Amino acid sequence: MEPIQPGPSTVPPVPPVPLGALLRDRSLGLRHLAGPAEADVHGVHASEMADPTPYLLGGELLLTAGAGPGRYGEYVASLVRSGVAALGFGVAPVHAAVPAGLAEACGRAGLPLLEVPPGTPFTAVARTVGRLMAQARTAELRRITEAQQALAAAAARPDAVEAVLRRLTAALGGWSALQTPYRDPDPDPDPDTGAGAAPGPSAGPTPSAEVLAAVAALARRVAPGPADSPAAAGAPAAGATTATDTVGGLHLAVYALGDGRSLARATPGRAPGDHTIASVAAVLLTLLTAPRPAGDAAGALTRLLLGGSPAEALTPGPWYAVHAAGAGDPGALAAALGTVLLDRRGHRVRLVTDRAPGPQPGWRLGVSAPAAPGGLPAADAQAGRALDRAEAARAPLARHAQGGLAALLDPAEARAYAQALLAPLSPALRETLRRWLAHHGSWDRTAAALGVHRNTVRQRIARTAALLEADLDDPDTRMELWFALR
Repeated sequence: MEPIQPGPSTVPPVPPVPLGALLRDRSLGLRHLAGPAEADVHGVHASEMADPTPYLLGGELLLTAGAGPGRYGEYVASLVRSGVAALGFGVAPVHAAVPAGLAEACGRAGLPLLEVPPGTPFTAVARTVGRLMAQARTAELRRITEAQQALAAAAARPDAVEAVLRRLTAALGGWSALQTPYRDPDPDPDPDTGAGAAPGPSAGPTPSAEVLAAVAALARRVAPGPADSPAAAGAPAAGATTATDTVGGLHLAVYALGDGRSLARATPGRAPGDHTIASVAAVLLTLLTAPRPAGDAAGALTRLLLGGSPAEALTPGPWYAVHAAGAGDPGALAAALGTVLLDRRGHRVRLVTDRAPGPQPGWRLGVSAPAAPGGLPAADAQAGRALDRAEAARAPLARHAQGGLAALLDPAEARAYAQALLAPLSPALRETLRRWLAHHGSWDRTAAALGVHRNTVRQRIARTAALLEADLDDPDTRMELWFALR
């Protein structure tokens, strides 16, 4: 009987604990009985249910005393399909020994089976896994920090591009290369030949032709065409900013750098922090290689200091203000939007770019209307309101919409009315009210957006209602307050 193939699983982005490390811990006394002796453990879960899979994420060491399982073949098959890393069976008080049928089922399915002795509490196993994960996390963060520092130092060298590629390869192993676009003379190129990307500087052993062809295919996904092609001129890059694949036992990854350029990687292994390190390298290479007006941050700052106005610091544009909220790397987001004009402020990120932004994976964006440099302060406000709408609608991107009821009113009178209406509220209460209204009264989503406890949101909203002497459940009241906050 062939082993059952595990299904998709979602595991935390932290280094796993090798199963062998638990087996070598004498204080636990675990004994390997069946299946492979190695697996990656991402957590511990204890359950006596006959089917615990609805409560599993995948990657767990599942601990049970055998009160639930009866039909071991079906039980083990469901665990494998849910992505369980290993099964730990506690002997006593239900069973004096691990049932032979369970060991046979685990051996057939390729699921590691451990015996947990009577003197080892399940909590002791969970604490050991937590301790080992914390140690691995600390070591991984140290590795990432050291790699980032080395990449930053490499970017300051005269041969910056080559130095960054060498440092990246030293940190991750394998092969790294910068790929640049070129115009293919063949009007109908073979899509399997990798036409459209010219090899640039590289570091590490060059992989096989099969791997290079797969890398070229990934590059077309993140950078569909040369920067000077008619379809690409003046248009944002379509598709994802990163793409991955596995070919010939190598893990492949390509990162878009803008204008058709990309960073390509081929490595024999993949650790949790590798993507972070490669993203830093991609941002540095973007800054080092991308010729764009928004990239001249030092020149723009100099012109601003000497000229005294944004209109003299930047090119005519048009420019876009962008507000972003998400858990990704702001530097990578800036690189994807083709700019280095970035302001990290709290949980939101503000950017200015001369490219029309499109949706970005892992982010919600609010985008202003096109503006000249002198109109960027107003564009900044537009982007903030657009991001509020995107978060409320759970949309990846919202753009500033012209017109509406606000356009029918005198701005000065509307502002005076709003200030009088909201005068009793402190800045913290105003921001909480704005977030609460933007998230349609959701306590949990508002708390997450503000980074506070949901009870804090409830207390602030109750205080707001009392100060305003208003019924915040009334849709008319909510509309009036939202208009005022805008």
